[in-house]
Amino acid sequence: MLFEGLAGKLQETFKKLKGKGKLTEKDVEAALREVRLALLEADVNFKVVKNFISQIKERCIGQEVLGSLTPAQQVIKIVNEELTILMGETTSKINLNTGGITVIMMVGLQGSGKTTTAAKLAKYLNKENLSPLMVAADVYRPAAIDQLKYLGEQLDMPVFSLGQRDPVEIVQEALKEAALKNHNAVIVDTAGRLHVNQELMEELQRIKDTAVPSEILLVVDSMTGQDAVNVAESFHQQLGLTGVVLTKLDGDTRGGAALSVNAVTGCPIKFVGMGEKLDALEPFHPERMASRILGMGDVLSLIEKAQSNIDQEQAKVLEEKFRTQQFTFDDFLEQLQQVKNMGPLDQIMDMMPGLGGMNKKMKNLSVDEKQLGQVEAIIKSMTREERSAPEIINSSRRKRIALGSGTKVQDVNKLLKQFDQMKKMMKQLTKMEKGKKKGKKPFPFFPK
Repeated sequence: MLFEGLAGKLQETFKKLKGKGKLTEKDVEAALREVRLALLEADVNFKVVKNFISQIKERCIGQEVLGSLTPAQQVIKIVNEELTILMGETTSKINLNTGGITVIMMVGLQGSGKTTTAAKLAKYLNKENLSPLMVAADVYRPAAIDQLKYLGEQLDMPVFSLGQRDPVEIVQEALKEAALKNHNAVIVDTAGRLHVNQELMEELQRIKDTAVPSEILLVVDSMTGQDAVNVAESFHQQLGLTGVVLTKLDGDTRGGAALSVNAVTGCPIKFVGMGEKLDALEPFHPERMASRILGMGDVLSLIEKAQSNIDQEQAKVLEEKFRTQQFTFDDFLEQLQQVKNMGPLDQIMDMMPGLGGMNKKMKNLSVDEKQLGQVEAIIKSMTREERSAPEIINSSRRKRIALGSGTKVQDVNKLLKQFDQMKKMMKQLTKMEKGKKKGKKPFPFFPK
C-alpha cells in the first residue's frame, strides 16, 4: 500500500471518530494530535505539518463540522481537501512547445533513477503521439550512455550520443538531429553527482542556456524522505525547476517527499514512478493520491489502468462466450494475464474504495500474487483439449497436471471446482437476464 505506515495510522484515527455520533472540540483536537504525529513519523517537513494541522483545525472547530449531521465524515472531507492542496491541488501537465521541439531536461543526483525515468518518459510521450529523441548527456557516470542505449533498444526508440564529448556540444548536435529527423520531443539525460555542487550546477546551467527547455524535471528518490525536499530546494534555487518526478513510490516510502515537496519548493509533482517496468510512470494526481492515503480508493486511475491494459474487443468476445457457455480455461488464462498487466495486486487494491487498508491481510485473501502464478502454471500444464473441455480431466490427468505445474492435486481440484462454480454462476446470470427481457421473474421461488 502507498505510504502504508501513514495511511494506516490516519485511517485508524478516523475510524475512531466515525464511532462517535457527535464530536466535541476535544475529540477533534485529540484526532489532530494523532494526525500530526503520523505526518511527522512519515518524515513530512515539520513546518508543512504545522501549517497543515493549523488549516484543518481552523476549519474543523466550527459549525462546518461540529454542527453537521455527520461530523466525522466532515472531518475526513476537510483532511482530504487539505491533503490535496498540500500536494499541489491540480494535476500539472507537461509544457509542450506546440510550435517546435519540446525539450525536457532530466536533472538529479546519482542513484535517483534519472536515466530509467528518461526512458519511461519517452515511452509515455510516445503514447501521447509525440516522437521523442533521448539524449545521452551524462558523460561521467560509467555505463550511463550504454544504459540509455539499452533502454532505447528495449523501447525501439532512438538515442543520440557522441560518447564522452562536452555535454553542451552533445545537446547542440542532438537538437539539429531532432529537427532533421522530425522529432518533436527531446529528453536530455544530464549528469548527476553524489551531492549538489557548484560544478554540476554550472554545467546544467550551460545546458539550460543552450537547449532553452520547456521543462526542467528533477528526479528524486521518494524513499529519501525530507532529504528529497532539500535536494529539490537546492536545484530549484539555482536552475528554476518546472516540476518533480518521484521515483520508487511503490517501495517502502514513508510519504515525506510527496507531502512536502510542493509546499516547500512550489514545484509541482508531475510524475511518479510506480515500478521497475518501463511503462510504470504515471501522471501525479494530488486529489487521487489524497483519496488513496485516506483509504477512499482511486476509481479513476483504476479505470484508466483497465482501459490501457484490457483489450476492449477481446472483452466483447469474452462476454459473448460467457453468454453462450463457451468460456474455456484459455479465455480464463488470457484474462488473468491482462489483470497482471495492470500492475501488482496491492496497487490495484489501493485504488478500490474501502480496500486500501487491507494489504496487510493480502496473504489471507483468496487471490494473491503467488496464487495467480500458481493458477497460471496449472492451466499451462493442461493440454489444449483439457483447457477446452475440463470435464475430461480425470484423476490420472489431475496428477499429471499437478506434477507439471509444481503444485498438489488438491490445488488442481480446487481450481477445477472454482471454474465449474463460475460457469454455473454465469449460466444463472444469463437466465436472469433472459427472464428480465421476457418480463418474467427468473427465480419464482424467491419470496415476493
